[in-house]
Amino acid sequence: MRAALQRAWLHRGALAVLLLPLAWAYAAAVALRRAMYRLGVLRGERLARPVVVVGNVVAGGAGKTPVVMAVVEHLQARGLRAGVVSRGFGRKTTGCREVHSHADPADSGDEPLLIRRRTGVPVFVAARRAEAARALLAAYPDTQAIVSDDGLQHLALARDVEVCVFDERGTGNGWLLPAGPLRERWPRDVDLVLRPPALARLGGYAITRSLAPQGARADGTRIALEELRSKPLHAIAGIANPDAFFAMLRDAGLHPARCTPLPDHDDFEGIELAGSDTLVCTEKDAAKLWRLRPDAWSVPLEVRIDPAFWDAFDRLLDRLHDAGLSSRHGPEAA
Repeated sequence: MRAALQRAWLHRGALAVLLLPLAWAYAAAVALRRAMYRLGVLRGERLARPVVVVGNVVAGGAGKTPVVMAVVEHLQARGLRAGVVSRGFGRKTTGCREVHSHADPADSGDEPLLIRRRTGVPVFVAARRAEAARALLAAYPDTQAIVSDDGLQHLALARDVEVCVFDERGTGNGWLLPAGPLRERWPRDVDLVLRPPALARLGGYAITRSLAPQGARADGTRIALEELRSKPLHAIAGIANPDAFFAMLRDAGLHPARCTPLPDHDDFEGIELAGSDTLVCTEKDAAKLWRLRPDAWSVPLEVRIDPAFWDAFDRLLDRLHDAGLSSRHGPEAA
């Protein structure tokens, strides 16, 4: 059913049309919730540090996490101490907690763990990102900027900069859930948009995604991707769009004999991993897969972002600095 829905979201076909009444009900609920924040019935929490939200309006992921890491690295390059908050989707724990580099992904979520390991900045997870942000600032009061991994629709956390990320699907058929992939109507006001070069109609700035030239194993061993071309490969991916990873492998000259697509955030339990084929996986999946197969090769994703995006981003930060680094957007802008 999940696959059928994702196919339906690309076109305004029969299944999508059948689901339109549910989409209208969903639209009414979203509008009511936004109105309650706009009228002050519900209030978003403002923090004493600038908040950058990196999210999307399309269900199923759009490559936000690599952008979060790029934003953190940019803030670090500017000399700012950054921290990250996330819901920690897919984790089996509850409550608010800090993510450490040695954490079990079942406790932290796979994406927060990846961010923590790649960037080294403090990462906190909670169902309410405002709670995670409070905990982060209490533990690390010298934090100068907070980046939220996802959360454009999380109106309980006020934000200063909104970055909306799109992948090759764009806005799909343009309809709201469940008739289409949109979590909310588009277009809507955001500060910055990142989209594939081919989707210039969405405005904003171009982002390209490709695989890193090297893979890594759990013990830190590295290998050039070209050295994997002659090996029998089994590619496995538990991400929002596994086929995109498999296509990137082929673009890099790797042609897996077997590809296993899994649901996003899958824990790999019950998956047949035995055999002589060399396993390759995404960097996000590696923390979970390495517990079962430490010999699997993790292939990171690299993003290249139009330099003009960073110029625009820095202008927004500079304005915040001039204004005293207080939250600019209330929830009505989300």
